Amino acid sequence: MDERRRPGNGAYASSPVVTDPIPPAPVSPAAIGATAPRGGRSERRGMSAPIWEMAVLVVLLIGLVAYLLTYLGVVASAVGMVLALIPLTVVLLAVRAADRWEPEPASLVVFALAWGAIAAVAIALGVDVALDALAPAPPDDAARDAFSSVVQAPLVEEFAKGLGVFLVFVFGRRAFDGPVDGVVYGALVGAGFAFTENILYFATSLIEGGLSETAFTFVLRGILSPFAHVMFTAVTGYAIGRAARAGATVRAAAGAGLVGMLCAAALHALWNGSALFADFFHLYITLQVPLFIAFVLGFIALRREEARLTRQRLGEYAQAGWFTPAEVDLLATGSGRRRATAWARTLPGDRSRQMKTFIAEATSLAAARQRASTGRDPGAVADERARLGRTVAARAALFA
Repeated sequence: MDERRRPGNGAYASSPVVTDPIPPAPVSPAAIGATAPRGGRSERRGMSAPIWEMAVLVVLLIGLVAYLLTYLGVVASAVGMVLALIPLTVVLLAVRAADRWEPEPASLVVFALAWGAIAAVAIALGVDVALDALAPAPPDDAARDAFSSVVQAPLVEEFAKGLGVFLVFVFGRRAFDGPVDGVVYGALVGAGFAFTENILYFATSLIEGGLSETAFTFVLRGILSPFAHVMFTAVTGYAIGRAARAGATVRAAAGAGLVGMLCAAALHALWNGSALFADFFHLYITLQVPLFIAFVLGFIALRREEARLTRQRLGEYAQAGWFTPAEVDLLATGSGRRRATAWARTLPGDRSRQMKTFIAEATSLAAARQRASTGRDPGAVADERARLGRTVAARAALFA
């Protein structure tokens, strides 16, 4: 515990300087960790979706199910749902893999997914119904169809989805630490929206064109473009996440989210326009695939930035004697975590679960320290102290 090393210079140059000193580690830190408090109601506040929000989503879900059954029927709706579950499963597995560094609270994950699948779809459908009532369009109106596909749908749908990401920020600010979190929440909202939209498309294809048209629609939406809505809404999430990392107020985050939403709508319009005005498959290969690759590479870069920030914040604790530099290396890198978990499996009784708990608590500690440094979370200092106690307790349990 006597080793010292400064965190790498410039690891996150834009982060404000932390002024709150870290207390030096005691001679026997395990004794402190043994009585570390578990997360109480005050600590969970700001890290979960309010119950009333979930209740509103349940009411909207009932209305949405009634709409699907009324206009599509039971059989077509059931077939559409089964087919829609396939791309949703693929997307959720990808999001779960992307969210391994610091997993988001289950409550907010469920809320983000449900908002996209229920509330965002209800908003989009509501606008469609309102516009049809105010300005009925004649059948086969090409201009109206083009406007709906390239202007109305991108703006309305991205606003509805982006609103869900913004609500996660408002009610779950203590779990919304930066751009990686924003991308994850945006991806979840987009995945939920795509799920319900796919039910509508697959069921309509079955009713109007039978199995052959349903299969074609599934190839287009379920195989070629399962990540389209995920990418669009992730842009909004990235913008809000950047604002969160900088300690933005709710109003400032709303402004950043609006900019992100307009960028997401532009990408959405480009996607829809490629199918309406150009050779979709040509643009899919020459434009959409490169955009998806750029999205993946950008997320990898964000993950590396997150790892550098974790290293910097845990390095500050290493300077105070709470960790050794070697432990920081293991906790703050993907390869180090894999090595640490593999090593823990070789201990008597297989301590890999304790090692994973230690890694998770230490990562949350680094995130709490970052929130305290920005000043955006008044409870971050108390949260940091509680997480320090739990991290020490997890470390003690690993070596007990």
